[in-house]
Amino acid sequence: MRLCAAIVLAVAALASPAVATPAWVSSHEVRIGADPATVHLPPGRTALPVALLLQGGNVPRESYGRFARTVAGFGFAVVVPDHRRAVGPVSGLFPESAQLGATVEWAAQENARAGSPLAGRLDAGRLVLLGHSFGAAAGLFAVGNACVPPFCFGPVYQRPAALRAAAFYGAATASQGGAVVPVANAGVPVALVQGEVDGVNPRAAARATYDGLSSPPKAYVTVGGANHYGLTDTQTPAGAAPDPSAQIVGQQVSIDAAARWSALFLRASLGDALAEAYVYGFGDASDDTVSVVSVRAAAAPGGGGT
Repeated sequence: MRLCAAIVLAVAALASPAVATPAWVSSHEVRIGADPATVHLPPGRTALPVALLLQGGNVPRESYGRFARTVAGFGFAVVVPDHRRAVGPVSGLFPESAQLGATVEWAAQENARAGSPLAGRLDAGRLVLLGHSFGAAAGLFAVGNACVPPFCFGPVYQRPAALRAAAFYGAATASQGGAVVPVANAGVPVALVQGEVDGVNPRAAARATYDGLSSPPKAYVTVGGANHYGLTDTQTPAGAAPDPSAQIVGQQVSIDAAARWSALFLRASLGDALAEAYVYGFGDASDDTVSVVSVRAAAAPGGGGT
């Protein structure tokens, strides 16, 4: 009983809403192909899982500073590229499925490159995804191994074998009132983190997308009072379309909640028993900034999920 209590206290402390963004997380500027990128990672750790953050449409990578550093503090190398390309007649920051394979290749090369500050610190065999808005939709289809324009223009896309899990904010595969495109996520646990008052990606579309995920483990986390920009450093980053729905909770509160639940879901999906106990057990009851629906395993015949 004492051991169980100690485990509960350790995870609660790790995931406490009062924990500030870790100032000790280091940042490095790199290039992944043609993309400038920032990598955030905790000190003294090796073989870190690589977390690729797919940005929202026209949301610059600098806008995810607090979110990315907080996730990194949970034991990830968080990679945030600026991926510029044309979508039809419009050129801007628009992520795409091809970034997954490019990031795995870059991580393997950088991990082995003599003189790199990241040498020996990256595990290219463990890729996890983060995403926001446009990038979240791109990530969902990438998880489903589907090449869907404008997130992928083919002719062939293959989900990297290194992909282990994903956590997306403001994500949907359907607009409000539109048909949901189911995502075949078998083998890749997915969490959808959704702002309660998101006026760009409505809760109904996000929840329908969650219900359309083919396989557990999966989680649906609602951040109370947050809108579509609840994980960016400021509301409506320069270049992004504004959310008509005002955020009614502090920006740091929503960022930290989104980062905390994203990071712990990813850690749980990588086999961290403490994170798993939090995400699928006592976390919802102990964190009054969120409400959580989750399924850890497929339902047994005649029974329910856990």
